[in-house]
Amino acid sequence: MAKSGDGRRRPTLEMVAERAGVGRGTVSRVINGSAQVSPRTREAVHNAIAELGYSPNQAARTLVTRRTDTIALVVSEPRDLLFTDPFFADIIRGVSSVLHERDLQLMLTTARTESEHKRIGDYLGGSHVDGALLVSMHRDDPLPTRLAEAGVPVVHGGRPHSPTEPTPYLVDIDNVGGARLATRHLVDAGRRRVATITGPMDMNAGLERLRGYQEILVEAGLGVDERLVVQGDFTAESGAEAMERLLDAGGEPDAVFVASDLMALGALRVLRQREIRVPDEVAVVGFDDSIMAQHSEPSLTTIHQPTVRMGQEMARLLVDVAIPGGAEAETVVLDTHLVMRDSG
Repeated sequence: MAKSGDGRRRPTLEMVAERAGVGRGTVSRVINGSAQVSPRTREAVHNAIAELGYSPNQAARTLVTRRTDTIALVVSEPRDLLFTDPFFADIIRGVSSVLHERDLQLMLTTARTESEHKRIGDYLGGSHVDGALLVSMHRDDPLPTRLAEAGVPVVHGGRPHSPTEPTPYLVDIDNVGGARLATRHLVDAGRRRVATITGPMDMNAGLERLRGYQEILVEAGLGVDERLVVQGDFTAESGAEAMERLLDAGGEPDAVFVASDLMALGALRVLRQREIRVPDEVAVVGFDDSIMAQHSEPSLTTIHQPTVRMGQEMARLLVDVAIPGGAEAETVVLDTHLVMRDSG
């Protein structure tokens, strides 16, 4: 006989039905949200559930409703980056706030290697979740195609690199516009040797932020000096290494647009070590407006992207549109703006 932790018998569906004065099937319909129950009966069942402390068996409920009440958030990055980059923390905050309001559970996982993508793809395609949110996808990620083939509702956070990827539901940042704002600010401040530390070139965000930078330099008649373009991978270490290469390549930058705040912090560290004054000798502008940008030395001028809202919009789009199939496609693009601080 099943018993609760304090030795009492665990309440059953039959006990709830007896307390409410209805049949077992009626209790099941109330628990599973059926509309074919009168308000008076629904209230009686809910009162009985509260009085007995009954908790529905989730596995049994899933068999009836074919819903798990669980949403997966998949970050296609190594675990270390998940816990060091504030971007992901903000995405999780935004997603969690919406799911909490809907009484849905969040399953968080990372997948970067081929074996991890296969494992996660098999699990998510096996009816363990109601839908998935995909963040930080790279060009070689097979997960979007696998989930589409398995019929799993998906919302992308950020546009996938490949135009052939199935992306009917998408929430993105105006990466090109943000990069243009940053570069235009530096050019308007009189900087003429504007370098950039890009994001990964197998990610759409990296490509679009590079494009915005290039567009402004061309429009300003400055041209793009390839010695002033160095790739990073959105980590502080790659920002430091890229700054070293920029200083040693002979391009003599007087400003740097860095495609993420973490990389910008690495760049600032190198400039400080080389006793190069910021912003007097080299101005630095980042991209994110993370909490770290406020506390760097000097504080970081950066592009604000509404990351928490991005997570909220992703969760809303998945739960309200993609899962119920309310529209064939929907794309949300969020604006950015420049935040002036002391680095440039």
